[in-house]
Amino acid sequence: MSAPIRVVLADDHPMYRYGVEAVLADVAAIDLVDTASSGTELLALVHRTRPDVVLTDLRMPDLSGIEVTRRLLAADPDLPVLVLTMHDDDESVYGAMRAGARGYLLKGADGSELVSTIQTLAAGGTVFGPSVARRIVGFFLETSHRFRSGAFPELTRREREVLDMVAAGHRNSVVATKLGLSEKTVRNHLSAILLKLQVEDRSAAIVRAREAGLGRPDPTG
Repeated sequence: MSAPIRVVLADDHPMYRYGVEAVLADVAAIDLVDTASSGTELLALVHRTRPDVVLTDLRMPDLSGIEVTRRLLAADPDLPVLVLTMHDDDESVYGAMRAGARGYLLKGADGSELVSTIQTLAAGGTVFGPSVARRIVGFFLETSHRFRSGAFPELTRREREVLDMVAAGHRNSVVATKLGLSEKTVRNHLSAILLKLQVEDRSAAIVRAREAGLGRPDPTG
């Protein structure tokens, strides 16, 4: 049998530390080596014990979990860090991700989810709890939408809509129907688009549009 996954935990709330200890005590595949009550203690603990996975609270009296994660990964980029917290606001989630955390779980997660997350991180994976994952997906969808909406500022809003649909593979007749325009108006918009983008033909315009993120289904509906 393989050796247990060696884990250390930092949290300034004793009751939460005891709760995690109780959960992991019955899991033969995981060995909770030691615990710390602050970020400074955790740094020293990791240096001394060389664990396989680090569990850390986000808000602690001295160093935040984000700063601890940043320092740990500066010393060992391959060390899996799991943030355990009550906070799922944008600043906390993206701060932990930027610092390099490979996992982010809210403290309401049950014991089996914590165990499976530790095992996934030890195997080289990443895990973000359902509410955090939805927030991350929403962020990227919003970013994608803003990027697409801001592409080609030299085009009018209508010209950008026409280009988006053409880049998605729609014929002029379909574009006209969907936008409530005549085909002649669509052709006029396309002529203006070619001129403004300084491209020779429809195909070249489509290539430029797709490179800018247009011509894809809108995930936000």
